[in-house]
This record gives sequence, C-alpha cells and structure tokens, in this order.
Amino acid sequence: MESLSDKTIESEKHDLGISLDAKDIDTGAQLVSGESVFLDKTEELRIRRKIDKHVLPLMCSAIQFMDKTTLGSSAILGIRTATHLTTNQCIILSLRLGTIFYLGYLVCEYPQNLALQRFPVGKWMSLNIFVWGIALSCHAACTNFAGLFVARLVLGMCEGSITAGFMIVSSMFYTRSEQTVRVGYWFMMNGTAQIVSGFISFGSLHIHTKGFEPWQWFVSMELMVITGFLTVLTAIAFFFIFPDSPTNAWFLTSEERAKAIHRIKGNQTGVENKQFKKEQMIEAIMDPKTWLFALFTVLDDIPNSITNQSQIIVSSFGFSNLHTTLLGCVSGVIEIVTVTTGVKIAAHVPNSIAWVAIVYFIPNILGVFLVNFLPWSDKVGLLFSIWITGRISAHHSLRLGTTGFVLCLAWISQTTAGHTKKVTTNAIMLSAYGLGNAAGPFLWQEKYKPRNRVPWIIIGICWIVCVALLYAIRVLLKARNMARDAEPRDDTYDGVYVTKINEDGKREEVKVDKEFLDLTDMQNRDFRYVL
Repeated sequence: MESLSDKTIESEKHDLGISLDAKDIDTGAQLVSGESVFLDKTEELRIRRKIDKHVLPLMCSAIQFMDKTTLGSSAILGIRTATHLTTNQCIILSLRLGTIFYLGYLVCEYPQNLALQRFPVGKWMSLNIFVWGIALSCHAACTNFAGLFVARLVLGMCEGSITAGFMIVSSMFYTRSEQTVRVGYWFMMNGTAQIVSGFISFGSLHIHTKGFEPWQWFVSMELMVITGFLTVLTAIAFFFIFPDSPTNAWFLTSEERAKAIHRIKGNQTGVENKQFKKEQMIEAIMDPKTWLFALFTVLDDIPNSITNQSQIIVSSFGFSNLHTTLLGCVSGVIEIVTVTTGVKIAAHVPNSIAWVAIVYFIPNILGVFLVNFLPWSDKVGLLFSIWITGRISAHHSLRLGTTGFVLCLAWISQTTAGHTKKVTTNAIMLSAYGLGNAAGPFLWQEKYKPRNRVPWIIIGICWIVCVALLYAIRVLLKARNMARDAEPRDDTYDGVYVTKINEDGKREEVKVDKEFLDLTDMQNRDFRYVL
C-alpha cells in the first residue's frame, strides 16, 4: 500500500497561499487518496456487518455499568446497620462517595480525551478498563471511608476514557444515521447491567453466614469475584481485539479498510488526526453549540443523583428489601425498550433527533408532578412515578428520558468535525456530565424527607430547561444550514494534493478530498448539521 510522505501538501490554487503538512490531514487519506474505490449498496452492507460483528460486541461487553449501583444496593442490604451508621451518617457517606466518583471523572476528562487523540484508542481504553477492574476488586477490601474514597476516585478517573472513546470509535466506523443507533446499542447495556445487578442483590439477601453481612457478600461477590474479574478479562480483550481505527482494523483487508473509510466519507468528519491543533481547540471553546450541549448535559445529569438514593427512596414506600431489589430490575427493562425505540425513530426519520429527545422528556416532567402530589399511601402510583422520572440504576439514567441523553451523545458527534475540535467538545460535554453528577447528590438532605419535594422540583426544572436547550440547539444548527445553503459554494479546498511514493519509488501528486483534510465543521462550508 502506498503511503503519504511527510513532505508538504500544496493546493494547485497557489495564489490562495494554501500549504499543508502531511500530519495536518486525516489518517484516512492514506488509504483513499488517489485510489479508485468502488462501493455499491451490497458491498457497503457487507462491510458494515463485518464492523458490527467485531466492534459492537466489545463495546457492549464493557461491564463498567454495574459499579454505580453498589452504594445504593449495599444500603438496602444492611450496610447502614452493619457499620452502625445513623441515617444522617449514611446520607453523608452516600453524598461523599457519589460525588467523589464524578469528581475524578470531571478532573480527568480532558486529559483522557487528549490521550485518546494521542494514543491508539483501543489500547488506551484497555489500560483504563484494566485499572478499573483492579479498583472494583479493591472495594471488597475497603473497611473505612478513606478506602472507599480512593477506590471510587480511581473508578471515576478511568471512566473518563470509556464514553469518550466509544463516541470517537462510533464516528470512525459508522455513518451519521448508523451512529445514532449504535450509540443506543452500547448505551443500552446500562439496562442490562441494572437487571443483572438487581438479581445479584436479590441473591445476596438469601446469604446468611456468621460474621459476614449480606452487603459484604454483595460487594465481594459482585465487585471482586464477578465484576472485577470480568472487567479485567474485558481489558485483555480490548487490548488484543478492539480496533484503534478503520485504517488498521485487523479484521479488515487492505481493500476493505479503504472501503470502510470511503463509506463514511459523507459524514464530512474523516477518521482521526493524531496532531493536536490549537486553533481547533479554540474554535470548540468559542462555538456556542459546545456550551449549549454542555449546559444540557449538566442539567440532564443533576437528576442522576437518584442513582445512589433510589433504592432507599423505594424502600421508604414500604416495600421489603427483597421487593426493592427486584423492582430495581424494572428500570433496566424500561431503558432497553425506550432507548431502542428512540434511536430507531431518530435514525429513520431525517432531522428528528431534537424532536424525539423532547418527546421522551415529557413523561419525566409528568412524573415529577405525580411524585409530589400523589398521596404518600399510594405506593403503586408513587412507584410508577419513580420509574418514569428517576434513575433507579447504574450509570447515566434509566428512565424514559434516557433517550434524550443518548441522542445528545450521538448528536454532538454528528455535528462536530475536526479531530481536535471533536475531542475538545467531547471533553467539555463529558466534564459537564461529571459536574452535574457531582452536584446532584447534595439535593438529597435529611430535612427534605420523606417526600423530598424540593429535590424533585429542582429536577423537574432541570428537565424543562433541557427541553428548551434541545430546541435552541436545533434552531441554531438549522440557521447555520440555511446560511450555508444561501452562500456560493466554497472551493478553497477543492484542489489540495499530497505527494505519495508509488511502488516504483517515484513521487507522485494525488488529490486529497476535502472530507479528509481534518477541517472543522466551521471551516468546511459543505458540512451540513444533522437536526
């Protein structure tokens, strides 16, 4: 396979003064520049199925989704009495541990994204997953707050690479409409993890060993024996099997790699670029849509604090410990169903991402009213209200409005181009995710119990503002598309060439398509935003 030289790339329009270095262009250009790639619908479908077969299973098998339920589950299983904690002490412990996880996430998110750009994506994620597995195992050995503090901090630091890495990989291998569905697929593992975690909790309640409380069985069995061990195995699989990009995917032939890259040409985002570009970072910071997405993420994830409180809340309705752990599994089923339907609709109806996300927020807002105004004696009604508003689970959210956050993850990848701009935008958005989750636990204070009206009202306001932000983002992006449609076509980057060394050792100039020049969505005037 011919390779790009490290000489300069010069446009044939020399009067424009364009001069690019080989490191400035997308890595995908190495396989498709100057090459004639034939790709019909049948071949495109075959390539996609091959990618699905080798990429999706590993993305869906990352079992980090179970670890966040541990604190809430262990509270139900007896940690409060086994450690002689008062109600206030338990709440304070929950607040601190719930916050420290996301503090680690927040602090390390930007360095994690920079590392994902600098190093091979699959290898970097495998390292983080391995450390993650060790940290999970260490939970079982923790006997005081300091030990749990360190373990949760390390988990947060490592998780910063996972969602960001999956977003990058999804944009590398899939077209825009395919990204929406695939993000939904790997995100749905939250629901599966909640179901599995619920049954493990249920089983641990039946364990009665002298000197070993049920919550300790839960921690050791789930984290050390099951979750920790499987996470380490997942890390090994990622290191040897998970591809870093289409340009070096082991399961594709040289010809198929070129076709895989050609297949996503319409995204106008290329594959990746290992060169950090300061100007793209500045553009990401100055782009209003970056901060609209970030604000949406903060407000949408403040209610994630229900994660560590939900089982305590449900048990306060009068359900037994056994019933509470099993009822938590319902949330997993809800997420699987709602995310599947939401991403399928958004993928098949053009420019519907914002509308679908908004519709799925409506039950959340309705649920807030029900939680606040239904009689406290109406256990069934309150339970259903919790299910449609709260996050009785691990990870981001298990509720009907989960679809809004999932679609937002896919949407930001589809509306941001330029690799440095993309990793910067991802870092800002996911840092906002960490901030929202770190702040959320402070809503749940003893003085608001048992109805917790103040926290629920704040959560309701957050979701209403989220709906307004989704609409504002759509209006902004639609206005940009209309402005570009009215402009004369920009041919600035139509004539960029690169020097390649052919099989005879001779230099030749071949054209590099605009899609592989690592241009941002603002630089590339042919880029149109998905709505």
